[in-house]
Parts: sequence; C-alpha cells; structure tokens
Amino acid sequence: MIIRLVKMTFHERNTAEFERLFESVRDRIAAFPGCRHVELLKDLQAGSERVYLTRSIWYSVSDLDAYRRSELFKQTWSATKDLFSAKAEAWSTTLIAEATTDGSN
Repeated sequence: MIIRLVKMTFHERNTAEFERLFESVRDRIAAFPGCRHVELLKDLQAGSERVYLTRSIWYSVSDLDAYRRSELFKQTWSATKDLFSAKAEAWSTTLIAEATTDGSN
C-alpha cells in the first residue's frame, strides 16, 4: 500500500477555484485503477488557510505511476499548478504502524 501526500499552497484568490476543481475530479481519481482512497485536507494553522494537502492511497507504486502518466492527472495537475503561490511538495509513503479507537476513551 502506498500513501501519497501532496502539499499545495495557493494564492488566496484561487482557493475556491481549487476546491471546485478537486470536487470535479475526485470521484474519477478514486475510480482510477489501483486507487483505494482520495481526500482533500486543509491546514487549520493560523495564517495557513491557503495550504491544502491531498492524501491518496494506492495498492502499489505501479498503480500510482500509471495514474501520474494518465491524461486525467496531466489535465488536473496542469489546471492546479496554475493556481499555486509556492512549489508543491509530495511524498510517497508506506504505513509502518497505526492505532485506532472507537472514540469512547
């Protein structure tokens, strides 16, 4: 399992446009072969309202690479990067350990 994290910082005027763009493609990304999950996160720290992260989970590196070579990715990334105020950062990771709770603690 591969967990892909991408940190993106946008011009303030472009955040709503990015959210609309993500909304329009998220189901197609999630349906891409090898994708298990995709989500959009927004940083809540004061002064960082323009910082977003995507987190996607892939069955394998080859699945992620196939997506990154796809027309869907190329079109989405082209539209997204035009909205940036800083260079994006990305990490491909694998899960080492986790803990869960039912929230009753």
